[in-house]
Amino acid sequence: MESQNPVIRMDYFSGLVEKAIEGSSAVITGDGSKFQAQVVSEAFDGLSKVKRHQLVYGALQEHIKSGAIHALTISAMTPAEAEAEAD
Repeated sequence: MESQNPVIRMDYFSGLVEKAIEGSSAVITGDGSKFQAQVVSEAFDGLSKVKRHQLVYGALQEHIKSGAIHALTISAMTPAEAEAEAD
């Protein structure tokens, strides 16, 4: 059953990620139960998918532990990867 809640931008959480990951651009959206993080940063260059996700989780760890964020899906790309995906 799909959630009836509207998807909203979580600018506070996006800001936390942008502060923690140098030069990043983050957009976190959610409906109160499911959250999606799209993060683009040069800092991801040369890092595995797991390491990239660890950086994002690290920035949000306090809120994940508290239960404010759960069911987080992460897309972490370099600017070149984001540009290629957009094409």
